[in-house]
Amino acid sequence: MNVNATHPDYDAALPIWLRARDVMAGEDAVKSGGEKYLPRLEAQTDEEYAAYLARGTFFNAAGRTADGFVGLLFRRDPTVRVPDPTTGLGSALSGFLNDADMAGMTFASYARAVVREVLVVGRAGSLVDWDGEGEHRAFVTQCKAEDILNWRVERVAGRNVLTLLVLHEWVRVAGGDVYETKLGEQVRVLRLGVDGCQVEVWRPGPVDGRRRDWVMVESRTPLRLGRPLPLIPFVFHGSNHSLPGVDRLPLGDVITVNLDHFRLNADYRHGMHFTALPTAWVCGFDKSSTLRIGSSTAWVTETPGATAGFLEFRGDGLETFERAMDRDERLMAILGARMLESEKRTAETQAAIELRMTGEHSVLGALAGAVSVGLTNVLRWVYWWNSTEARPEDLTGGAVTFVLNVDYSVRGLTSADMNAVVQAWQNGALSQDTMLDIFRRGEVIAPGRTNEQEARLIALGTGKLGIKN
Repeated sequence: MNVNATHPDYDAALPIWLRARDVMAGEDAVKSGGEKYLPRLEAQTDEEYAAYLARGTFFNAAGRTADGFVGLLFRRDPTVRVPDPTTGLGSALSGFLNDADMAGMTFASYARAVVREVLVVGRAGSLVDWDGEGEHRAFVTQCKAEDILNWRVERVAGRNVLTLLVLHEWVRVAGGDVYETKLGEQVRVLRLGVDGCQVEVWRPGPVDGRRRDWVMVESRTPLRLGRPLPLIPFVFHGSNHSLPGVDRLPLGDVITVNLDHFRLNADYRHGMHFTALPTAWVCGFDKSSTLRIGSSTAWVTETPGATAGFLEFRGDGLETFERAMDRDERLMAILGARMLESEKRTAETQAAIELRMTGEHSVLGALAGAVSVGLTNVLRWVYWWNSTEARPEDLTGGAVTFVLNVDYSVRGLTSADMNAVVQAWQNGALSQDTMLDIFRRGEVIAPGRTNEQEARLIALGTGKLGIKN
């Protein structure tokens, strides 16, 4: 059975995802791609191509851009709302936030990993499952875009519902000594039918000719409160939506220009290798004589009219490559790598800088909104696993939320802004909580300090601001 068959959208996007992975991994991964990223020059031998490839330098602008964008998204803590920790549901959600994957990763760190995946390849997934044998709690497993092999969405009761999901996994297998880790591949199939969600696990079987058959090693029906799951507990994450469809790469254009910059750099250094050093030449010397170059060596001949000199490169050939690389670097800055752009020599106002970066921020804002919806859905699944509602959609809309930061300005409040806010509070136009929230967003108050804690500190210092009960 061809259980590992892939979705047509997966087949179309896989080469793009793999290219993005190589670029983000850096120079070694890009050079390992060989002619896929740096075509061989005409008539080059293997040795010449290896030297040509080694001379090139990969400037990883795309990777630095991804790191910068993740930093902007998490420069302020996400907004998380869950039930009161003193309740049963709140306690379960608090435990999940502290250890989301049963491997010690907090949900905030998990969110950071999901955001980077979406930035790099535009797609990720979260499988929310229940550990019914050990800790009896919900946990989440992150799925990379390449591991979501196949999916199917059908119209059920007036809604688009995920009815098939096929995931590729690597698991530890038996064999070897206690110090050796052997990994084997398997395929997990989640199928939604009239009897609820069914789970199958398939592993490679014996090879029959050129084809390897897959053998089902496990089949089960996950239960909650004694009944099968009404939906597949999986959440898609994309750069513009949380739907099963493949989304575009947010940094796709930067990656394309980054590879073009690498090819130009390889050509530039290839040309430098052959033209940068002067080449000695002689005329009228004995062909059998050995001529050494150095300050302590002189070339002497008794042949009348003999001459000697050096051949040096002249022309604009290499400057053409320099200008092309400069153009690529500026283009990468325009496409998103603002932190790589050379510092302007003329003064520029803060307002002008923020206006210039509006395009990048709008992309980040859309991504933050889409990923926030997906991560909120993950929390809703965890809430549902621990609640008594029959179906996940029966949950109230505001039971849990997870919202990423959408304020990417690095400019804090000025003294004039602070005076205006304080004056508005004194005049009764703002509440105390609103004033303190403004100060927190303006990075005047530490983000982890509550309004009550700040009011108490102010009261202890001046006695002028009342403490809220």
